[in-house]
Amino acid sequence: MRYRAAVLHETGGRFSIEDVDLQPLEPGDVLIRLHASGLCHTDLEVIEGALPYPLPIVLGHEGAGVVERVGAAVTQVTVGDHVVCSWNPHCGHCFYCERDQPILCEPFSRHQPAGRLLDGGSRYRLAGGRMLSHFSTTSTHAQYTVVPESGAIAVPKEIPFDRACLIGCGVMTGVGAAVRMARVEAGSAVVVVGCGAVGLHAIQGARLQQADTIVAIDLDPGRLALARAMGATHLLGPSEGEAAAHAGAVRGLTAGRGADFVFECAGGEAPLQLALDCTRPGGSLTILGKVAVDRRVSLRFGSMMGERRILRSSYGGARPRRDFPWLAQLYLDGRLKLDELITQRLPLERIDEGFDAMRAGRTLRTVLEIAH
Repeated sequence: MRYRAAVLHETGGRFSIEDVDLQPLEPGDVLIRLHASGLCHTDLEVIEGALPYPLPIVLGHEGAGVVERVGAAVTQVTVGDHVVCSWNPHCGHCFYCERDQPILCEPFSRHQPAGRLLDGGSRYRLAGGRMLSHFSTTSTHAQYTVVPESGAIAVPKEIPFDRACLIGCGVMTGVGAAVRMARVEAGSAVVVVGCGAVGLHAIQGARLQQADTIVAIDLDPGRLALARAMGATHLLGPSEGEAAAHAGAVRGLTAGRGADFVFECAGGEAPLQLALDCTRPGGSLTILGKVAVDRRVSLRFGSMMGERRILRSSYGGARPRRDFPWLAQLYLDGRLKLDELITQRLPLERIDEGFDAMRAGRTLRTVLEIAH
């Protein structure tokens, strides 16, 4: 089988839309005909070399589509199911999976950075026969993708593909951080530093948990307006002053203590320090933003004292077969906002325009609509 995909051949390069030859499916494989794929900042990190992966590669890890074919051992999905791809499939029986930490699955951690599936293999070849790397076992910037069974999650057919694909990364990470990881309590005070896609969903998660005070902090007035629509009760932007003023404003809203739950979603040393300064003694800080993995971060040690609980999360405690259908149903019930996140929709052939807009800060989420 041959199909079209956006292929990255070199760091800093542009994509080329090329023919890809699909190799035979293994027993645990699921072939998905993709309809929508979101552009995420993690893709951009690979393009620009901040996150090294073997090239050539098909990027993309927010994908939704229809199951086209399944391997002989697959039982969780069937042909015709509407599915969202999970970028963290897991084996279910390694040291970490048995301890209910699938995000740390050993086969995933071993093979995924090498551009392979859980079994160490690749199912993609360029038309000339050269092996093509998978990205985070999903590679959704394409007409089709092959994922392990645990990476294909059935969702209600009523949710549109362009909304469903967002669940696979940013939505799960943000909402899950508030609901599954931090377990925000009803009536609590919450601060979210950074109102990109993940931060906006942390706000939604706090709203779903019935937090009383939800403070959004960002430098972009447009993102703060979206934060209000997502459930923020208070907005702090550049006109409010520097970091010390933000932390002071949070204390002013919380009887001088600071917030019960804080989510750092911006990435970088300054946002992380601000998030710590906003966390009350005994409170919880969940770090969702990131910097380059080998970069050192300097923080004021005293801000980590006072029995503060600090947690780093990559996927919001995701259990995709539990959480993806739940998030889809929340959207269908009108309790989770997704439409507002999509800044633009583009065909696969215009993928470079989407990443150019991301670099320029002109977009929150671009969704590729995949034609066949």
